[in-house]
Amino acid sequence: MSLFVCLAAVGRLKEEYWRKAAAEYTRRLGGYLRLELLEVDDVAPARVGSLTKALATEARSLRRALAVLPQAQKSCSVALDISGTPFSSEEIATLLQENARVGTALVFYIGGPCGLDADIRHSANVRLSFGPLTLPHNLARVVLLEQLYRACKINRAEPYHR
Repeated sequence: MSLFVCLAAVGRLKEEYWRKAAAEYTRRLGGYLRLELLEVDDVAPARVGSLTKALATEARSLRRALAVLPQAQKSCSVALDISGTPFSSEEIATLLQENARVGTALVFYIGGPCGLDADIRHSANVRLSFGPLTLPHNLARVVLLEQLYRACKINRAEPYHR
């Protein structure tokens, strides 16, 4: 059985170039793993009274969206977090390989324009950083999809990662 991976993202890819890039990597990943993309609306802090409330509302939306996916119930959660641990492409490949070996799905949480709720970040099994740069959430999603594709190629010893 192939690995199930879910990207649970706050915010939608509004610009066509982000959608096209994400669609291309999603298409490429189809031969390697089962991928589910979940998007929930981002919440403006001014609408709910504070940044903390906005992030908590987004977190509840993410959890509700994931609740309908049976594969996500027994999963390894990975929060994209600038304060997390930087992984090399090879380390991401190992993460995928180990979870595939034990039959555990992976859920990657991607925050929106205001970031990711602290509860999700701190309860995640893994906190993954793309380094100290602050990336727009749209770009972070495309980078994650590319790195998942690269990891799959590494795991099959295919030449893309060179």
